[in-house]
Amino acid sequence: MSKTMVALDFSTRKEVYEFLLQFNEPIYVKIGMELTYSFGFEIVREVKAMGHHIFLDLKLHDIPNTVKQAMKNLAKLDVDVVNLHAAGGSAMMRAAMEGLKEGSVNGKRPMCIAVTQLTSTSQAAMNDELGIPGSVQDCVIQYAKLAKESGLDGVVCSVHEAKAIHEACGTDFLTVTPGIRLADDSKDDQKRVATPQYAYEQGCDYIVVGRSITKANDKVATYHMIEDIMEGK
Repeated sequence: MSKTMVALDFSTRKEVYEFLLQFNEPIYVKIGMELTYSFGFEIVREVKAMGHHIFLDLKLHDIPNTVKQAMKNLAKLDVDVVNLHAAGGSAMMRAAMEGLKEGSVNGKRPMCIAVTQLTSTSQAAMNDELGIPGSVQDCVIQYAKLAKESGLDGVVCSVHEAKAIHEACGTDFLTVTPGIRLADDSKDDQKRVATPQYAYEQGCDYIVVGRSITKANDKVATYHMIEDIMEGK
């Protein structure tokens, strides 16, 4: 299975299908809030019917019972990965896992990963605005340990914390890392970014790549080039 998740950050169904129809094989895609809030879960079902693997990136964060019931419904979509905010705490994360198991299709639940700190969050913003002391890495590792103790499969983190998370939580605990850019690309609104090569060197399990692929002149070639890097070729 691909180690590169392509963020389908498009505004229209047409853009989604025009992009996906360029590929002759299933790929891993990320469907986030923009598409889901525009077209509902029908877009998820349609992309799944095309044979693609889906990371449904909705970042749940609410009281435990609400998250449990929401995850129970998300599991019925037969997506491959879902997520929530680790900041919601252990009770919420454990409830989420209960919901996923109850709603699983054919006994197979989606993997569940916890968002640690958004890659748009800087050290200063975390300390001064969110009121969380210490370094970003300290906070991310604490959230990762909490997620593992709560039964989750892994976390969303930046490339710069992936190695430390594997050291703290084991190599089987997944690291999914957004904020990936090719060397010549703009950072846009991301703060803690890195190249695919650096992500591979840091042992990231999956990377999320958006504009570097979706805005490329040759999208398929760029995807395969990045995937080859992540496979160590």
